[in-house]
Order: sequence, then structure tokens, then C-alpha cells
Amino acid sequence: MISHLRPALVSMGLFTALLGVAYPLAVTGVAQAAFPAQAGGSLVRDAGGKVVGSALIGQVFTAPGYFHGRPSAAGNGYDASASSGSNMGPMNEKLIEREKADATALRAENPGAAIPADAVTTSGSGLDPDISPANARFQILRVAKARGVPEGQVSAIVEAQVLPPLLGFIGQPRVNVLALNRALDARFPKGG
Repeated sequence: MISHLRPALVSMGLFTALLGVAYPLAVTGVAQAAFPAQAGGSLVRDAGGKVVGSALIGQVFTAPGYFHGRPSAAGNGYDASASSGSNMGPMNEKLIEREKADATALRAENPGAAIPADAVTTSGSGLDPDISPANARFQILRVAKARGVPEGQVSAIVEAQVLPPLLGFIGQPRVNVLALNRALDARFPKGG
């Protein structure tokens, strides 16, 4: 029995050092060297170097002069420590009531316009930083009014921020809300 214990402990120590320490450090080092921005969380900084967000995690924008992201079921809105969907099924009364309330508010904001699905539904992670181009276009009227600028100028900013599918065919076109709001602030300083 003792003769089997020593090789088992040596193997466990060796593989723990190799796979639990050396390999993760090597992968982290390569990631930091080859992709420093992505390995650091894809942080977005202002002109002064202050972190204003991440390109990969949504943020809450509630002022009327800003584009709003998708609703989030993650904690208190885009809480990365509570990342998940709501786990509410399509017949869940709480989900139905929340979506109805959101749709009612959106109809008042932009009467007669079709409401994009991602304006009332949450993403699977609850952290989605992107919205559909249709959702961004739906919000142009509200943002333009709040900032006191022509709709056409806000529309041009939206269209410039539409990202195509990855490699032209993977996924859907999308708009990063943080990038869109930063472009909006650059063109029309701080609105509502």
C-alpha cells in the first residue's frame, strides 16, 4: 500500500504544478502579450484614460438623450456577478407583465412604430452590450428630441455604428450601445 502512495502523491504534485499553475500562467502570459486589450476585459477609456465601460458588457443608460440597451435579467441590471437569463418561461405572468409594461412605455415613446423584439426581451446572459440595428433606429426619435438635434444626424451616427456579422455570415448585424452613445456624445455633447 505504501509503495503505491508515493508515486500517486508525486504524480498529483507534478500534475498540479504543471496543469494548475504552469499552464494557466503560460496561457495568461500569451494572452496578455498577443491580445492585451481583450485579456484586460476590452475596457473602453475616455480621452483622459478613465475607464468608462467594457465593449463586452452592457451598461444601464436611462437618460432620454442616450440609446438604451436591452433589458437585463442579471441582478440589478448588467450585474456580471449575477449573469444569467431570468429562467422565466413564455407563460410566466411576471415576464408577460414586464414585457407588456416595457412595450407600453415604448409605444408612448415612438407611436405607430413596430417595437423590435430585443427592446423588450433580455439576452441569455443578461449582459449583452449590443442591440439590433432595428432597436437603435427605433430609439432615434427619442434621442434626437432629447438632444434637440435633427433625426437625420442621429440616424447617420446609428448607421455608422452598425457592425456587420462576423466574417460576413456569423451572427446578425448589431450596434454596441456604449460605442454608439460615445459617438453621440462626441458629435453632440451630453444630452438629457
